[in-house]
Amino acid sequence: MWPYPRTLAHRGGGTLAPENTLAALRCGLAYGYRAVEFDVMLAADGVPVVVHDVALGRTVAGRGAVSDHTAAQLGAMEAGAWFGPAFAGEGVPTFAAVVEYCRAQRIWMNIEIKPAPGCDAATGEAVARATRGYFAQEIAAGESLPLLSSFSIAALQAAREAAPELARGWLVEAIPADWLETAKELGVVAIHCDHQQLTPALALEVKGEGLGLFCYTVNSPERASDLLAWGVDGFCTDRIDLIKPV
Repeated sequence: MWPYPRTLAHRGGGTLAPENTLAALRCGLAYGYRAVEFDVMLAADGVPVVVHDVALGRTVAGRGAVSDHTAAQLGAMEAGAWFGPAFAGEGVPTFAAVVEYCRAQRIWMNIEIKPAPGCDAATGEAVARATRGYFAQEIAAGESLPLLSSFSIAALQAAREAAPELARGWLVEAIPADWLETAKELGVVAIHCDHQQLTPALALEVKGEGLGLFCYTVNSPERASDLLAWGVDGFCTDRIDLIKPV
């Protein structure tokens, strides 16, 4: 059973705003999306921040790596002007700031743990502990919680040890032959895969084992309809202007 939203705005606002910023979250919300996917990495001071790339330069003006700078330094960097002048002044937000916004707006979160090289376990543990702290009341009340996900098996293992009460999804590009064994070992509730690597038969297998099946990144209504017909439970999209939220 998939208890989560079906359609998620990829990195907050898809292709309509600078990714992984508060502006992106506001954009997604403006299009009716109350479910988002975003990436969390550790800054030099161990503070979780929301950013996708290990290296600065593509979406964040700067040099070096995210892990070379503190959260405060990253927050002061330009992360919006590359997308357009209207977004100038957007910095790299902390995980705490993103959670605060999403909670205030009742936006559900798929939190992708995105460790820098060599920081898999530390990132998985930090993100899971922070998430557990933010949602302590919901955990106590047995209410719906965010879903943690990652490509990193070590990060997922560390997250499980740090906060076993938080559900996790295993991210892959193509679902490997040993997917069921690995999913059971990790204790995940869902498999997340590249929709271009999925087949109807494989979707049927995953669903037949009682796991959730999530796809990235689906950008046409026609493809979304096909995947849902195969039994896919949910997907993220960059085209929040074309695909209406469900």
